[in-house]
Amino acid sequence: MPTIRAAHSILSDPAAAAQEFHERVLQPDMALVLFFCSSRYDLDALAGELNRLFVGVPLVGCTTAGEIGSEGCQSFSLSGASFPAGSFSVATGLLGPLEKFEVGAGKQFAEGLKHELVQKSSLGQLSNPFAFLMIDGLSQREEPVLGAIHSNLPGVPIIGGSAGDNLRFQKTWVYGEGRFRSDHAVLVLVDSDCPVALWKSQHFVATDQRMVITEADAASRRVIEINGLPAAPEYARLTGVNVNDLDPGRFASSPVVVLINGEEYVRSIQKVNDDGSLTFYCAIESGLVIRVAKGVDLYDNLEKGLQKATQEVGQCQAVFACDCVLRRLELEQTGTLARIAGLLKSYQVTGFNSYGEQIGGVHVNQTFTAIAIGHPGGDEP
Repeated sequence: MPTIRAAHSILSDPAAAAQEFHERVLQPDMALVLFFCSSRYDLDALAGELNRLFVGVPLVGCTTAGEIGSEGCQSFSLSGASFPAGSFSVATGLLGPLEKFEVGAGKQFAEGLKHELVQKSSLGQLSNPFAFLMIDGLSQREEPVLGAIHSNLPGVPIIGGSAGDNLRFQKTWVYGEGRFRSDHAVLVLVDSDCPVALWKSQHFVATDQRMVITEADAASRRVIEINGLPAAPEYARLTGVNVNDLDPGRFASSPVVVLINGEEYVRSIQKVNDDGSLTFYCAIESGLVIRVAKGVDLYDNLEKGLQKATQEVGQCQAVFACDCVLRRLELEQTGTLARIAGLLKSYQVTGFNSYGEQIGGVHVNQTFTAIAIGHPGGDEP
């Protein structure tokens, strides 16, 4: 029986990388090709070659802050996979421009894709659906987009990631309908006879040290005051560092945690602004109580999650993941990236380092969100 075929090219020439990727994922009757690529490629050249090679095949993807696949954790590569039509039915859609996004449009978008997928089912209903979202990682529209989609796809598990641009924070892209676009999102809605398991892994837990956001600009995700004091100096004081030492590496090691419906979710800081405010990767608002987080063993935490999820689906044929770039920065700083890359390879993980992660109806940071996909019936063919 045909299975998901994953591939990973580290070639720097866009045409050559696309050709190698195509050769390795090619199979008869593909329902979908999903890919993740470095923003350092000539994206027009890459799109042109992918369109030529995968003509007639639904093709979606996004740019990254790092790629994950059989070549480990890379920074200038192309990874992804093809899905066989024998086991998967797929509907894909492009949503944008996000700057003008309205909840009503999100509702119609989600309902339209669901209707399209149901029409492809011989049973006239979805049997085992899931959704994968890729969204412009600099749009700051993840929460309203995800909320609209999630509320209008009841019973459909959702994971996703925010596209990256290798930490330049200038422009990120998603790929759909034949070209790369900023200020857009791509949603992949899938139905399958394969068992699936969604989960998240985060290696931070809340401490008893609380902070209150006393002034924030929710629209720009900017925190102006914490505990009634300028945000950056107060955050630095509470985490025991000098305000002048605040940088992406420090933020990676010292995020904060919020409690949503009894479960902890990580909120990470993107940068310090000239006025002493802090810009977050996620929505933040005045009055929110956050807690300083402490880290636990990232490798052990991730391994346990992979073990549990893959056991749930039986023999696993693929794992697709969105892994926060701040986690990668931490691994690079501690010299443990190669060890984690080996773990991900052993579980056949394909994915990308993201500027934000989505699971269910929640947009999170510094988290590994993933879906494990088994074989039909849970057994290896």
